[in-house]
Amino acid sequence: MAFDGTTLAGVVHEISVLEGGRIDKIAQPEPDEIFIGVRAKGTNYKLLFTANANAPRVGFTKQSKTAPLTAPMFCMVLRKHISGGRIVSITQPEFERIVEFRIDALDEMGDRTEKILTIEIMGKHSNILLLSGDRVVDAIKHVPFSVSAVRQILPGAAYSRPPSQGKSNPLKTAKDAAQFSAAIFYDEPKQTLQKAIYQNHTGISPILAAEICARAELSPEKIPAVITEEEKSRLHKAFAEVISQIESNNFTNIIYRNEQKKAMDLTVLPFAVYEHFQAEKFESPSEMLEVFYFQRDEAYRISQKTADMRKLITTHQERCHKKSFVYDKTLKEIEDRDKLRLNGELLTAYLYMVPQGASSFTAQNFYEENAPHEIALNPALTASENAQKFFKLYNKQKRTFAALQEQIAKNQEDLAYLESVAAAIETAQDEADIAEIRAELAEMGFAKKRANAKNKKAPKPAKPLKFTSSDGFDIYVGKNNTQNDTLTLKTARAHDIWFHTKDIAGSHVILVTGGKEPTETAILEAANLAALNSRAKNSAQVPVDYVARKHVRKPSGAKPGYVIYDYHKTVYVTPQEV
Repeated sequence: MAFDGTTLAGVVHEISVLEGGRIDKIAQPEPDEIFIGVRAKGTNYKLLFTANANAPRVGFTKQSKTAPLTAPMFCMVLRKHISGGRIVSITQPEFERIVEFRIDALDEMGDRTEKILTIEIMGKHSNILLLSGDRVVDAIKHVPFSVSAVRQILPGAAYSRPPSQGKSNPLKTAKDAAQFSAAIFYDEPKQTLQKAIYQNHTGISPILAAEICARAELSPEKIPAVITEEEKSRLHKAFAEVISQIESNNFTNIIYRNEQKKAMDLTVLPFAVYEHFQAEKFESPSEMLEVFYFQRDEAYRISQKTADMRKLITTHQERCHKKSFVYDKTLKEIEDRDKLRLNGELLTAYLYMVPQGASSFTAQNFYEENAPHEIALNPALTASENAQKFFKLYNKQKRTFAALQEQIAKNQEDLAYLESVAAAIETAQDEADIAEIRAELAEMGFAKKRANAKNKKAPKPAKPLKFTSSDGFDIYVGKNNTQNDTLTLKTARAHDIWFHTKDIAGSHVILVTGGKEPTETAILEAANLAALNSRAKNSAQVPVDYVARKHVRKPSGAKPGYVIYDYHKTVYVTPQEV
């Protein structure tokens, strides 16, 4: 649902505390973002307005960003017209995704004048505008005629709100069943109940429409034209209950998360359709929005910064798979090499019996109780020359086989290593993690070293994740191969317990025992972390090997993160978020 009219209603209720407050600071750190400081009721507040297409919103913020030395034009316009002004009212007209701040300010002549600071939260069409009466003073995004022939947003242009497309105000239809029915029940064979609700009401999102259907115990896919009067009554009652919650400011700020703790959606009302998700509640909608968008933006930023590495890993994996195909094909071609040696030996033993110019010869195979063995010959060569040819071809294929074994082993090692790096990229959390993985790939020859790496300030070394078991044992989780090696080979003590998913790329996990016998609870929780930080994190019954650290060792010349171990035990866990 993210930012629909319902969420905005919660925000407007929260920031209404600013009514009567004075604007004292205005900054524009980003091209589509405004920060406004307000002093109200003896408290300083900071408001964020952002018209960013991916995350447009308004609300209180704790963010701090450095403003440019020279303020952008829109920021200077705001400072000129509303700095020092008093906020008279904050409203959400017609339940639209619009907030209007009416501000009592002084003009150039010192006379009082009303200005309206408006934010329109409309996806890629989002905008922040300063209005004077029905005229645009300025906007953070100008919209000329060449962009929109319907609605221009330029300094001095007449202002009109975004067209409602004939939608009804839910605050009104909720109070009148007849208006509600008129708004959504019409003869449209392809229209579903869910679409009929959100496509004909302002500020209602598709998921909120589905929630209203669920509260009315009706399928959102049902066709409005065929539902009964009793079902219509239930639907209007559910709709009215939701709107009543909003009008009475009865908000519950929730981020819903899946089993991997990924934020799926946010709401200001508890949703029955999300009952299978984990619900994280917040004191205020602004706090909820800060967490939701920060985590989403952080995940997007990490994804963007690791995109080149993920592509690089995929490219090298594809090369390895192509090599495997070639190696398998070559092995198939030389699988009968021992027959070449046998042909040579039998020909050598029966030289005197092979006719000159023969194209084949059947010898008695003394390795298999003199069973007949037919040998194809080159009639242009003597029996001795044919035998030498078989031996020469056999020796060549024998050398090929030996070389292939080394190449196959190296290719499999490279694949396992690349898989481990792919797993590390999935768990990367910050710049330091990314830098370590990038440096490791360059060191191993899978990536080029960056030309400006020497001049660039290196981020602080990343640290393993730290957890504490429910019964008090410390558990550490490496986030990449460099950390895995350091954690396992340098940090862990001989009596600590080492964990790793069996034959699956993932993190090294160390359970610190302090010389005590680890509990079964601690072992299971450490195993869960090993499974959770592996390529099998979304699987069930993941095998995790564990063993005392003293039985883990690194072969000479092995790639980062690779170790061997023995005397281990295996436990099976289904990963659960902690």
